[in-house]
Amino acid sequence: MVSSSHEALHQICQKDTEGMIRSFRRLLHVPFPEPRAIAVVNTDLTEIEPVERRVDSLVRMDTDEGDFLLVLESQGKKDERKRGSWPYYLSYLYEKYRCEPVLIVMTQSRSTARWAAQPIRFGLPGWSSLVVRPLVLGPDNVPVIADETEAARDVTLAVFSAITHGKGANAAAILGPLATVLETVDPDSAVVLAELVESGLVDAQAKKIWKELMMPVNYFFKNPVAQKVREETRVEDWSEVILNILKWRDIEVPDSVRLRVRACSDLDQLKAWSERAIHVTEATELFDDDGV
Repeated sequence: MVSSSHEALHQICQKDTEGMIRSFRRLLHVPFPEPRAIAVVNTDLTEIEPVERRVDSLVRMDTDEGDFLLVLESQGKKDERKRGSWPYYLSYLYEKYRCEPVLIVMTQSRSTARWAAQPIRFGLPGWSSLVVRPLVLGPDNVPVIADETEAARDVTLAVFSAITHGKGANAAAILGPLATVLETVDPDSAVVLAELVESGLVDAQAKKIWKELMMPVNYFFKNPVAQKVREETRVEDWSEVILNILKWRDIEVPDSVRLRVRACSDLDQLKAWSERAIHVTEATELFDDDGV
């Protein structure tokens, strides 16, 4: 059964292909040409014979330097069958579309990334008839974006960073800044990106934190009431988010901290505390940088 994290890794490329192509250039150091046109392509590679073969995502990119098919594969673990499937996909797609296929493998696992990056060679020793060299994105070459300014600079990459590092200890550190940045983007896009992050996170604790962080954001996007009422409700929500993050991290919250958080009506201050709540070791450290 295909997992939600598997789907999130490659579906973000369908939602914002141009953003991911920028990320490919930055992370893979490959000179992807500037696209003139982009289209999501049917992923079914089944032939007349009753053998079904299907890639995860397939995107056509037309450029001044030629036309390319981005074959996007989300890989959760090592699978030696892929050493036969991936070359088949590329050959079949080239024959069908007469368009250069580019294989990009995405994973949340370092060991799987190392395995997937190994060239697939067919032929005689020293004389390969066919060589497939996947481009691989994984925890080692996708940065941990835990800074709000950096996340705002490239929201798509920040979302992909959260999904890629969804298994590790870094997941929680990414979520606070990303939640804040999603409030500044187009609401329809933000809802889609937020759902992709939730699907991609595989750590139960990180999923809980993300759901709580998204509670005020979802309210802001979907509720049609007046701005003043929205802001008041969001303040109340952010207060509970901070306290819940501390609770889930098994950090004791003194009454003095609880009262100060709930008494705060400054939305920016509450957001700053929510980001600190992901890292602090004691509840009182929430206030260390407030200059009071």
